[in-house]
Amino acid sequence: MEKMTFLQLAKKLMDEEKKPLSPVEMWDLAIQKGYDKQVSTLGKTPWQTISAQIYVSIRDDESSPFVKVESYPRKFYLKGMPYDEEKIIEESKEIVRQFTERNLHPFLSYYAFTSWKVYTKTIYHEQSSKSSYGQWLHPDVVGIYLPFGADWKTEVFNVSKEIGSPYVRFYSFELKKELGFSKLREYFFQAVSNSSWANYGYIVAADIDDDPSFQYELNRLSRAFGIGVIKLDIEDPNLSETIYPARYNPDLDWDTMNKLSSENPNFRDFMVRVQRDVHNSEIIKERYDKVFSIEELIEYMNKKK
Repeated sequence: MEKMTFLQLAKKLMDEEKKPLSPVEMWDLAIQKGYDKQVSTLGKTPWQTISAQIYVSIRDDESSPFVKVESYPRKFYLKGMPYDEEKIIEESKEIVRQFTERNLHPFLSYYAFTSWKVYTKTIYHEQSSKSSYGQWLHPDVVGIYLPFGADWKTEVFNVSKEIGSPYVRFYSFELKKELGFSKLREYFFQAVSNSSWANYGYIVAADIDDDPSFQYELNRLSRAFGIGVIKLDIEDPNLSETIYPARYNPDLDWDTMNKLSSENPNFRDFMVRVQRDVHNSEIIKERYDKVFSIEELIEYMNKKK
């Protein structure tokens, strides 16, 4: 029997099911129907291969039969075949609502490390000193870029450290499930306040309104205040992206960092860890948030549905 390509498999399944399907749904159906045995190659994550090949087909081939449906999980369908867009959008929003902001932390850790070699640390607000707890002070996640763990040779970093110029960068991240007009200013200025101490500040969300007028306002605020925006893809973490980059702030706010260390043990531990790693020119990655593999993230995501 002649083997099918992944694109042929995807088209066959959509023809039969008569509805938009996510890559994970496609592969589950392929297993149920025995089509997985007819695919020429498998690999460890065939659903990702399906997703990637459909994306390439849509991007590069004007005659591609596929269209992307705006949803979570991301779905694809065939050109000309009708579907209930409003129903899919509502189902998508309902799935995202089931996540908490902290459910998104592993996806941010994966993106920060794979994209920038930044190690992250979750800051638990509830562990802060209640007597001096301040609104819009505590970031959700902090991060550190240490060049000897990424681009620089240890010898070069040690010289920069000796002359008082180690290229260390601090990051602050504010996580939200959804980002739209209703709470844009509140969320944005929360991120501005919570990241004032760091070199880079970001808002991070899994669902970001793609309305042009909203994107214009989001871009305007990002440029005005230097806060970047990251969109997490919790179906395929490799497709997460920085929509608007943060502006580099060369002046660390040591007073705020001291206040955070005084109030929150997680931030204090983070600063101790950074100091030790810089001093020893060695990153003890186990002391930061774990960076899961792509397979672990997908399993984690499926458990949360």
